[in-house]
Amino acid sequence: MTQTVLVTGANSGFGYLIANTLIDAGHHVIGTMRDPQGRNASIANELKAKGIKIVDIDVTNDQSVAQGVKLALTHTGKIDVLINNAGVGTLGWQESFDVEDFKRVFDINVFGVQRMTRAVLPNMKQQGSGTLIQVSSILGQFVLPFLGAYNATKHAVEGLAENYRVELSQFGIQSLIVQPGGFGTDFGANLLRSSDAAVSQSYGEFADAPEKMWAGTEQGHDADDAPNPQMVADAVLKLLQTAPVERPFRTTVDGTGLNPIIESVNQATENAMQQIYGLYGMQDMLALKTR
Repeated sequence: MTQTVLVTGANSGFGYLIANTLIDAGHHVIGTMRDPQGRNASIANELKAKGIKIVDIDVTNDQSVAQGVKLALTHTGKIDVLINNAGVGTLGWQESFDVEDFKRVFDINVFGVQRMTRAVLPNMKQQGSGTLIQVSSILGQFVLPFLGAYNATKHAVEGLAENYRVELSQFGIQSLIVQPGGFGTDFGANLLRSSDAAVSQSYGEFADAPEKMWAGTEQGHDADDAPNPQMVADAVLKLLQTAPVERPFRTTVDGTGLNPIIESVNQATENAMQQIYGLYGMQDMLALKTR
């Protein structure tokens, strides 16, 4: 079934691949990005040529989000699926990230998700159906050193998605999570570094450990046998091709062998949720109500 899908951060990385994959599969796609008439004009024109509608949205700006979603609805009349993909990574000793650093990354990765979700939900509630897909990370279930602020945002996104799952299920709106592992995209080129260099230097001979770790990670991403990020876009397409009641709440996409480990954690979390909600007599909130 053809659906109208809004993808944030469609100018690069997973967002670009998801937008292209969904338009090729016959879906109506709205791709958002910042400055599509300026610095992102080339990629915006490329996507437009494929039939993707481009909307200028800065997920850190309330007015931009509200106006962008309103314009998208003017173009399409509805939004069946929101894919919150826009995000940024971080690198550095966690202690060296001050509060303003944390505000900056949370504004994009978490508050941006909430802004976009709030903007599309009135339309979804009116039509009695809809799907929210959060592009999280396997780092939403565990952590790696030197990615602390990013780890924290993805744990927060998972919490947001869990809560939307139970609060919206009876309105026919489904909340889902896609958890990519490590892939070679432009993620590394846009990492936010910490502000407090003095704190980083206080780690002495280990001060440059974050940069060394990331250099090794990038080498792995560039290897001939590195996993293809198209796997993430294919997983999103598969979700949309699956009947809503049969979709898993979390979908792990990793090409390095971590899938079984993360999926075991996801299953344990799901089992716990089912048991806890059963004890409180709220198990129906975990089941999507369909027409």
